Amino acid sequence: MSQPLFIGNEIYRHSSLGGKHPLSIPRVSTVMDLCRTLGWVEAANYAESRPATPAELTRYHAPDYVAAVQRAERVLAIPEDESVRYNLGRGGNPIYGTMFRRPATGVGASLMAARRLLAEPGIIYSPGGGTHHGRRAQASGFCYFNDAVVAILALLDGGLERVAYVDLDVHHGDGVEEAFRDDPRVLFISVHEAGRWPRSGAAEDHGLGNLFNFPVPPGMNDTEMAHLVGEAIVPLVAGFRPEALLIQCGADALAEDPLAKQQLSNRALWDAVAALKGLAPRLLVTGGGGYNPWSVARCWSGIWAGLSGQEIPDRLPAAAESLLRSLSWNHSTGRNPPESWFTTLTDPPRPGALRDEVRALAAHAKSVGAKSIGI
Repeated sequence: MSQPLFIGNEIYRHSSLGGKHPLSIPRVSTVMDLCRTLGWVEAANYAESRPATPAELTRYHAPDYVAAVQRAERVLAIPEDESVRYNLGRGGNPIYGTMFRRPATGVGASLMAARRLLAEPGIIYSPGGGTHHGRRAQASGFCYFNDAVVAILALLDGGLERVAYVDLDVHHGDGVEEAFRDDPRVLFISVHEAGRWPRSGAAEDHGLGNLFNFPVPPGMNDTEMAHLVGEAIVPLVAGFRPEALLIQCGADALAEDPLAKQQLSNRALWDAVAALKGLAPRLLVTGGGGYNPWSVARCWSGIWAGLSGQEIPDRLPAAAESLLRSLSWNHSTGRNPPESWFTTLTDPPRPGALRDEVRALAAHAKSVGAKSIGI
């Protein structure tokens, strides 16, 4: 692949989960617009995704579940028994007008990426992906389908024998772990806030030796993320020698996110991606969680800059600043956002103490990895 590829779709501009849902904010469309305004996305390095078909979705998801999501989108209603069975219309997974097409488009993008990477190694970015909670026959955590699982299956079906998945979202990547915990071809790594929904991902759970969870305490800072990445995650991935690597870059561990209690700057995620991106010839980076429209847009645009070799300006040009000023957010923090959210992409660093709990997580993972992977 001659240059990194950005995959997007206009559906994210017009689709909303409605009302006060955390995902009612603009996210992917803002990243697309901001990167274009900065001259980082052009026709040569952009591809429009298409929705995954039911047949493609049922490589992992149950056919009756896929049909139920399609039907609920069409009639904007669901019988009570199906609502309970499939967790649709409840638990943060509303019935809305693009509830099949929108998540199917995210899967389609990750599937497109997997197929292109099989044909030619390289780097692909899909900020609309990262729906890591989706279960085989249930919606979960705002995720109706699981794009990472479908993409990893496509890579394995295409003949790869070692695929690594690193999840940086503040929530445990439970749907991906569930799909591959018994598959030694997949290395699963998740950094997530301990005790936060879905309250899974214990450090002691290693599956067949292919699972490594880092349930960090609230308040994680840049120093602690750098320690986990440098001391444990990079050695684990490098030791596994993956033929492909997927990185889920949820922005909800950033300090400004309303749904978590971590204290990362966006630099921490950028540095993590930079440290990992050279460890496999095929790289797919996705979005994920993130519920502050400014922190998501600034973080994910910066990730693309790092992947595509762009220089981030100290101060954004007027057109990019105007775009960020046009955003609104129905949240107390959104009523008086700081000027830096409009004028810069880069957060000030947020270093801090390296707590014993974090040191212990890294040491434990390295100890297990030395036996199961040979790091």
